[in-house]
Amino acid sequence: MGSFADAIDRIVAGNRVFAHDTAEQDPKYFSKLSEGQWPDILWIGCADSRVPETTICNCKPGEIFVHRNIANCVHPHDVNTSAVVQYSVGVVKVKKVVVCGHTMCGGANHSLTDDDLGETLNTWLHPMRELRRKHKSELDALPDNNARSARVAELNVQSSLNVLREHPAIKQAVNERGLTLHGMIFDITSGQLRLLDEGGSKKSNGLWSPN
Repeated sequence: MGSFADAIDRIVAGNRVFAHDTAEQDPKYFSKLSEGQWPDILWIGCADSRVPETTICNCKPGEIFVHRNIANCVHPHDVNTSAVVQYSVGVVKVKKVVVCGHTMCGGANHSLTDDDLGETLNTWLHPMRELRRKHKSELDALPDNNARSARVAELNVQSSLNVLREHPAIKQAVNERGLTLHGMIFDITSGQLRLLDEGGSKKSNGLWSPN
């Protein structure tokens, strides 16, 4: 494993390549980007390093408004998430809100146990652990912990969407301009997004379609 300095040098060098190549392809790109942002989507995703939304969705800066945390959780009294929702929905005027979980999620894995992770993480994961308890029979019937973790991730996405539906800014935007909410799961083993239905299960048609 490289040193801290190596890691910083690597990302700075990577930025230089990004800035150079982008400007070479479109000399006006950064000047246009500086004029403002008009993303259509608010993306609430996991902080896991393997699921960067712009990469997995093949998008560019300015196309997605982003909020990420441990296990893509939306808690009713989380001021951080609420502020992001208020700004993106009320000011930026996004058209769609996506909550995206993923397979092999560390937060979902830890929600399968009551292991002590420290006060902050224990509090943060408490709602997911409650989901595990509520759906114990269903989860126990699954073949292994990977399957159970994946199912908890799906249930957590649906739970987060339910919380979002009660947010005043979202209620207003749904009623006044047709804002829509969507749940997704990113499958790390295949690299594909899957849309969830209202019950928190994968849709039978599988892959996400923007239409």
